[in-house]
This record gives sequence, structure tokens and C-alpha cells, in this order.
Amino acid sequence: MASHFPSDSEDGGLVAKGRAGDNAEPLSISEISNLLKRTVEDRFGFVRLRGELSGVKRAASGHLYCALKDDKAVLDGVMWRGNAERLPFRPEDGLEVVASGKLTTYPGRSKYQIVIERMELAGEGALLALLEKTRARLAAEGLFAAERKRSLPFLPRTIGVVTSPTGAVIRDILHRLADRFPSRVVVWPVLVQGQGAADQVAGAVRGFAAMPDGHPDRPDLVIVARGGGSIEDLWSFNEEVVVRAIAECSIPTISAVGHETDTTLADYAADRRAPTPTAAAEIAVPVRAELAATLADFEARKKRAILRPVQLGRERLQARAERLPAPDALLQPQAQRLDELAERLRRGLRDRAAQGRERLSELRLSPAILTRNLREAQRALAGQKLAPGLVERLLAERRERLAALQRVMRSLDPDTVLRRGYVRVTGPDGRTLTDKAAAAKEAKLTLKFRDGDLDVASAGSPLPPTPPRRKLPKKGTVPKQDDLFG
Repeated sequence: MASHFPSDSEDGGLVAKGRAGDNAEPLSISEISNLLKRTVEDRFGFVRLRGELSGVKRAASGHLYCALKDDKAVLDGVMWRGNAERLPFRPEDGLEVVASGKLTTYPGRSKYQIVIERMELAGEGALLALLEKTRARLAAEGLFAAERKRSLPFLPRTIGVVTSPTGAVIRDILHRLADRFPSRVVVWPVLVQGQGAADQVAGAVRGFAAMPDGHPDRPDLVIVARGGGSIEDLWSFNEEVVVRAIAECSIPTISAVGHETDTTLADYAADRRAPTPTAAAEIAVPVRAELAATLADFEARKKRAILRPVQLGRERLQARAERLPAPDALLQPQAQRLDELAERLRRGLRDRAAQGRERLSELRLSPAILTRNLREAQRALAGQKLAPGLVERLLAERRERLAALQRVMRSLDPDTVLRRGYVRVTGPDGRTLTDKAAAAKEAKLTLKFRDGDLDVASAGSPLPPTPPRRKLPKKGTVPKQDDLFG
């Protein structure tokens, strides 16, 4: 294409005109932009750039916009949604990356940019820097706080394991569990590295937590396990989606990723970190043999605790029994006192008999003595002067007292009022009944009138036969006594 620039001697006209030898028409802005776009894309159809990310922004459409820079220049970049979703890490400002793609221009802004098809961290140092930034950010949210840690169940009935079903990790865990305490294991198979591994691990942890209580496969403990490897191999367990799934899991979790020297963000989020998958199995369950030995020891201690008071009581009883005196020694003083009392009784009886004999001998009962005593008694009786007035006065006093007692007796006699029309009710035993309740309890009642008795039955009860009245002995007579000898 020929180019011709007017010299200073040529005057510019008011209206653009063609010049001699100029066979090209003026280009539009769009045309020149398209020419530039094709030229840049043809020349730089594939480039790999190393630089620091700046101004990282993810649009609502899913596209990723950023800038790559070094100490002297800045280049805008864009990554379309399909490639951005496949990124194995989260782009952040300050990360040093290697971006692969093609250069192109953006006519709307008159600038050029790189369309990134692949983005990788620029070396292990950049990976570690990203890991530290992610750890600090999640720690600031409290996901690694000690108060969030829960205690593990002492003896889980079911253990859920999130790992690869084909690796050596699951075999090591099952073998160690069988040695220590055979338990039921539910394996959730996942990828443990590569594209999509983080989403599968997070989904497995959330799947175990989403099982309802009482579900036969809901574990009491979850183990997230993977064998050793490089930091890139273990990177899936540093992904934010995995860390948040473990931190939010409602089931206690053990992180057993890598070897003892390997540390991932999953270890910080889990309730317990195990240095190896085998160690996770050791942490998960106790040793059955040790438990059996402990139970046996507790059983022996319980028996000793039960028998110890009995043994102590037996020893104390034996010691007290040994200090007790012999039965013969206890009875000897009493036996001696009994002998003394018996001897005193014999002496007393002998003395009393002797005294009786002595008094009897002193009485000297003879007819003459008895006659003399009779005469003395007659003389004493004759000496008593019994005047009739004294006897009559005594009799009068006794009659007045008797008359007073009779008057009181008549006033207290319940049959006295019968002459005025009253009736006295008695029971079968002759007891006077004074209220209705007492009379209702008796089957037979006796109504005493002024001129006699009348037997009646209580309401609703038949009148029982009247027993023959027993004849009372006449006043002044003594009932005849039965002969004891028939």
C-alpha cells in the first residue's frame, strides 16, 4: 500500500480531495480496528505471560476480569466463564500467575488485552502465598476457632470415610479398625485430587451431615482421608468449599490428609487432625482388648469394694470377740452370789422354824388357860354399857340415809317416766338406745311401757324368736351350786 503524506508546501483544503497517485480510500474506525485485531491475533495467537494479578473481578455472567502487571507495564485480561469455572484455585490480587492465551484488541476501548484460556500459579512459592492468604481470610471468619471444635464420640457405632475407594488409604483404615475395635464403616467414594475433587469431597461431607437422625447409614464420626503427595496433589483439601463443608458439618470430623508433615486447611477446620489415615483410625476407636482389661479391672475393684466392708466387719468382730470375757467368767460371780443367797435362805428358814417352835412352846395351850381367857372376855363384854338410846339413834340415822338414797334412786330410775306415757327402747343386751343410728343396727328392739315390755323387729328385719326369759331367784334365796363331782 502506497502512502503519501503532504509536505509543508501543500496547503490543506477545506474539503478532503484525492491527490495524485493516491489510490486508497480513507478507512473507517471500525475497519482499522478490525485490521489491528487481526494483525495482533495473527502475530500473538498464543502467548504465555507471567505477572501479578491485579483488579480481579468476577462478573455476574461468570466471566473473570483482571490485569497482569510487572514493575513497568500493565496488561488487561479476561477469562470467559467456561475456563474460569475450571480454575483449580481462587484468583486474588497479588498472586503471581502464568497465564496462557491469545492477545486481542477491544475496539470499544481502543486497547489490547489477553484472552486467558489457562491460568496457573507461578511456582510453589505463589501457591504457598495463596494458601496463606486463604488461611488468614478463613481464620478471620472464625472457621478455625478452638471453641468450634467438638469432642469425638468415645465409641462410634458407624464411621463415615470420605476417600478414594481404590487407594491404599481405605484399606489401611479398615485394617486398623479391625485390629483395634471392629466397627461399621460407610465409605463415600470421591476423587482426592484433580479437577472436581474439591466439589466431590465437600459434597460427601455435606451428604453425611444431611442424613437424618436414625438413618442406618448416618455416621457418628466422619474421617476425611487421603494419602501423601505434593502440595499440588493435596490442593483440593485447601479449597474453600471443602474447608467450609468440614467446618459446617454437624457430625464430628477427623482430617487425615497426607503424611505427618503435610498440613492442609481441612486440618484446621476439622474437629481433630490425624497425622496419617492410620492414625485417624486409632483416634476414632479405642482398643477393644484394653477396654476389656479396663472393664475386668473395674469388675475386680467393684468386688473388692463390696467385699472390703464385709472383711473389715469380720476382722472387727473377731477382734471384739477376742476381747470378750469367757462365758464361765461372766457366770462365776452370779453363781457365787446364788450360792450365798441359797445358804442365807436355808439359815433363815431354820431360824424361822426355831422361833416358831419357841413361841409355840411359850403359849402352853391348856384347858385351864382357855377357860381363863373366856372368863376374861365375858367380863370385858359385860363391862360394856349398851344404852337403848344409843342404838335407836344410830338406827334413826341409818334410816334417814337409806330414805335419801331411795329418793335419789327413784329420781334416777329411767322407768319412772314410763307412767307419764314415755317408752324406753332397749337392745337385745338390755342396753338403752338413745339415737336412731344405734337402733337401726339392731335386728330386735324391746319397747318398755308402763305396764310391760313389747318386742319388735327393726325396719326391714324379721322379728327373731323371743328367747325364754330366765327366772330370777327370789330375793333372799341363794342359788343352788352345782356339784363339782357330778
